[in-house]
Amino acid sequence: MRYTWPKKKLCRREGVNLFGTEKYDLTDSKRAPLRSRKASEFGTQLRKKQMAKRMFWLSEKQFASYFKKAQNSNSVWTTWDKMLQFLELRLDNVVYRANFARTRIQSRQFVSHAHFTLNGVKVDVPSIAVKVWDVIALRDKLKESALYKSLLEELEEFSKANKGKVSACKWIDVDSKKLTITILALPGKEDFDQIIDIQKIVEFYSK
Repeated sequence: MRYTWPKKKLCRREGVNLFGTEKYDLTDSKRAPLRSRKASEFGTQLRKKQMAKRMFWLSEKQFASYFKKAQNSNSVWTTWDKMLQFLELRLDNVVYRANFARTRIQSRQFVSHAHFTLNGVKVDVPSIAVKVWDVIALRDKLKESALYKSLLEELEEFSKANKGKVSACKWIDVDSKKLTITILALPGKEDFDQIIDIQKIVEFYSK
């Protein structure tokens, strides 16, 4: 999807760093968040929806489709928990969670340009839903590129500093030498980004 607003302005609009990198940090910003009057309940729900949608860098149509999919799923999970699980299991999000990209926007670009294989098959669709025991791997021809050489160095340093761990996500395993990601389990409630108020989002779409 495409936004014409500067990304820092989007962060100020939602009052949070949507993209995770220092470039979009609002901690020391002297400019106030872009807020007008006190929001109504509907306005609050809308803002929570917009924030999450922009964090995952999805269009309205894409984001709403995950709600419908969660709503129609035959699961013991609540609609809002299932919706978050669907979002977490997107291929581009997994690449981001594994620290193979600095932002979800960058991971979307990497996947779209077919930088990775899924279970040995080249893929270029960011929205693919991964499953337990799927293996995502950087394509061999890209391992010597300047971009991924620097990434490999960063992953190695991160691994040394964190007792062999490359990602904080317990449901994935990252091999920083082979540059592979293995899905060990489905993400649980404790794995979801706590900044996302999924209940407000579900309330917005349930109207």
